[in-house]
Amino acid sequence: MKAIEFRDLSVDQLDDQLVKLKKEQFNLRFQQATGQLENTARFRQIRRDIARIKTIAKEKRAVEASN
Repeated sequence: MKAIEFRDLSVDQLDDQLVKLKKEQFNLRFQQATGQLENTARFRQIRRDIARIKTIAKEKRAVEASN
């Protein structure tokens, strides 16, 4: 997903999306360990999406705290 798409989500939705991506990252690690992983580029995509979500969630929480 793009950052713009993440910005449209609420903080709770971002947290749910983060959990989903963490689970997918965990499953990819297992696939890699067993030699079943086909799309190695997915690791990079997930890692960057996780970073985007954390950044946007932090920004939104800061705005909520200041109000």
